[in-house]
Amino acid sequence: MFGLLFFILFAPGVSEFLCTSPDLEMSYTFCDSAAYAFKFNLTPCSIMNEPVWKAALTWIPRSDIHFLKIVFHVWYDGAKALHWKELLCSGTDDEYSVCGTLKGETLEAAFDIKGSRINFPKGNYSIIVQGFSDDSENNMLICLNFTMIVKQDAF
Repeated sequence: MFGLLFFILFAPGVSEFLCTSPDLEMSYTFCDSAAYAFKFNLTPCSIMNEPVWKAALTWIPRSDIHFLKIVFHVWYDGAKALHWKELLCSGTDDEYSVCGTLKGETLEAAFDIKGSRINFPKGNYSIIVQGFSDDSENNMLICLNFTMIVKQDAF
């Protein structure tokens, strides 16, 4: 009934179909010209009645991660819906396992995404996730562009 979302990103500019279910389709591409060693799992491939999604991340960063700011840009049917920034690593008293990862090390993390907090209306979503190694957002570590198509309303 529910599919497994699994993808490995290695080359820039490659668009990859990720998963499909009766209520969801997802695909990705890089939004910059860099190549990455990056793997992400998300279960289930559904947004209906799922209070928690299980996620796993494997990534080999191209630079040390002492500072990491994540920026999310979300568009819904072409209109900007969300712009959110989160400082994950500041270099002192960091709580996330990604913090302190050195260039070339394999970073592996598992975490939950609280799906029940958001009711996604039917439509097309474009989600750009950027990771920066500085507060001025000049030094990008990674950039991913997800396309999410919600096929039916969750309400």
